[in-house]
Order: sequence, then structure tokens, then C-alpha cells
Amino acid sequence: MLAAACELQAAGVTLLQYRNKRDAARRILDDAKELRKVLGSSVCLIMNDRADLCLAAEFDGVHVGQEDLSAESARRVIGADLWLGVSTHNPEQLVQSDATTADYVAIGPVFATSSKENPDPVVGLDGVRRARALTQKPLVAIGGITRANALDVIRAGADAVAVISDLLPAPRKSAEEFFRILG
Repeated sequence: MLAAACELQAAGVTLLQYRNKRDAARRILDDAKELRKVLGSSVCLIMNDRADLCLAAEFDGVHVGQEDLSAESARRVIGADLWLGVSTHNPEQLVQSDATTADYVAIGPVFATSSKENPDPVVGLDGVRRARALTQKPLVAIGGITRANALDVIRAGADAVAVISDLLPAPRKSAEEFFRILG
């Protein structure tokens, strides 16, 4: 994980989300602290799901899903200065999240994804377009985003794309290609 994060940093990535759905809190916190130490302040670090661990690891924000702590509860934990993002999967969730103090909303999965055990239904590019029409907040598209489809996702209205699988084989090279494609 640390080697991949350093490769992404070297490629110019300035925002990373630490997502660990399986390990105990102690392991997540240890990994997160090491990530912060290795990357320093040049990369904005977002903790997935855990507002408490976001603070303990001195991350820059937290991202919560529909089954996690509510956006407003997460905001009470992290305060006004840290980033708060919320995952949404349909127009109703997006409208609800847009009304919160979230700094950005995510929509997805845009395409089929293998990084979630029980993914929500695919929203497609039309779902990104609908989401864009429902919020003025920064919109992050997630789910099945690759170098082959990222530009279409941005053209559909996303401000940013979240990527997992398409970065794994060669993080630095893949990130550099994403930047070239989206440049």
C-alpha cells in the first residue's frame, strides 16, 4: 500500500482515500498514520467510513457511505475545517446529501465494479448527468472508472473520478496516463 501511494504521489496525485473495510480499527489507524508520515502534507488524505480514525490519523477528511455515520454526525466529529464527502447511488440520496454540510458528493457505481462485494446498481453516464443537474457541489464519479471511460465520465458532468482497479497494476504509469487523458 505504501509503495503504491508513493508511486501515485510521484505521478502527481494530490488526493487519496484510504479504504480498508476488513481490518480492525487498530490496524487501520496504524496504516493510516504510516501513510500520513510517508506522504506528508503534499497529498490530501481522506479516511473512508471512520470519522474518529480520520482525526486520530490527522487526515484531511472523511468519506461516508449510505450505511455509515450520517453526514451531519460525521461533520460533528471532524469539525468544520476538514473535508466531508458522501457516497450516493440514486437521485434521492444525492438530493439528501446535497442538503448536508458535505463538501462533495460521489455518485456511482457508474460502471460495473469489482472493488465492492455487493455493489449498488450501475447508474451509467446518464446517472452522472442526472447527478450533475441535482448539485452544484463538486461531483466525484466512482465505480468501474478506467482510462478508457474516464473522459466520458468527466464530459457527463463529474468534476473528478475515483479509481481503484485501473491503478493497481502500475500505479505511477496508470496515474500519469489518467492525467494525460483528462489533461
